[in-house]
Amino acid sequence: MIQNKLSETMGRKRIKMAELARIAGVSRSVIYELYHDKAKVLKFSTLNKICWALECTIDDIFEYIPDEEAL
Repeated sequence: MIQNKLSETMGRKRIKMAELARIAGVSRSVIYELYHDKAKVLKFSTLNKICWALECTIDDIFEYIPDEEAL
């Protein structure tokens, strides 16, 4: 399972969705869907922009947690 930690990272950095969208140069709807864990698809270029804007790594946004069913 991939756990989305964008809201936690944004909270630690005290940045709002609209501000992140503006700084990263992506639409608010993309940030909203990712923030609320509703995104079905995410482009690498978008993820790159978000990491750049938050000055973080992918590990700060996503965490891999092995499913017991997959083992």
